[in-house]
Amino acid sequence: MGGVDERRRKFLKSLIFGMAAAAVVGIIPGVSVLVPPTVTVATGFPKSLLIDSSGNPVKASSLPVNSPYIMVFEYPMTGEPNFLINLGDSSGRPVEINPTKVVIPQTGKTYDFPGGVGPNKSIVAYSAICQHLGCTPPYIHFYPPNYVNSGQLTASEPDQLTAAALLAARQANVPALIHCDCHGSTYDPYHGASVLTGPTVRPLPAVILEWDSSTDYLYAIGSVGVAVYPNGSNGIPSQDPTEDLSSSFGTSVGEKITVSQTENPFSS
Repeated sequence: MGGVDERRRKFLKSLIFGMAAAAVVGIIPGVSVLVPPTVTVATGFPKSLLIDSSGNPVKASSLPVNSPYIMVFEYPMTGEPNFLINLGDSSGRPVEINPTKVVIPQTGKTYDFPGGVGPNKSIVAYSAICQHLGCTPPYIHFYPPNYVNSGQLTASEPDQLTAAALLAARQANVPALIHCDCHGSTYDPYHGASVLTGPTVRPLPAVILEWDSSTDYLYAIGSVGVAVYPNGSNGIPSQDPTEDLSSSFGTSVGEKITVSQTENPFSS
């Protein structure tokens, strides 16, 4: 992923020092669009087969558990990156991800996350756009269990964990995290990408996946969470989820979408 370039990332970091919570967000151009007010299960999106870079269908049983590589696919529109993660425990065994209610700290509302899919119900997909100020990979990425430790407190960007993130993981008893190195927002991938630490006040939206046990293929079939969609051209939620798909924000993905393994951020 191209992510947030250095100038934009520094700009995003500088915003945090001038904000006085939500009252200020509404007057900063561009930031207000990142604060959608509703919770929704988006419908009307395509059922898209996940394929690899060679055009072959991604097989659920072939996805490595707790991979440090950033694996992303675009859905429901081009330019909308999402993580694909096969979650495991600290020993590398797949972990069944149960359905759960996800709380939105910003509003106190909840929504239902459907849980994992695949032969072990361990495969999940979440937006790769931080819900704080929009940072993207590699500044936000998955931290496997062997990287959730005190050694990451002094690591260089984009692999540095905060003490708050490490403490939150221990308190929540989760072995791995999704963490954004721009400002320290942390999400729990085992419970619907719920918020573990701020400054974000919204969970990561989830892509609803479907697993075909007869073929071992994976499909993206919709999304759930804070209403990134449907949005009108002015950023205000509309009643028609197809409005975005025909707007200038991007083009709708088709019946097949490519999963890209971009990089291992811990290898540098």
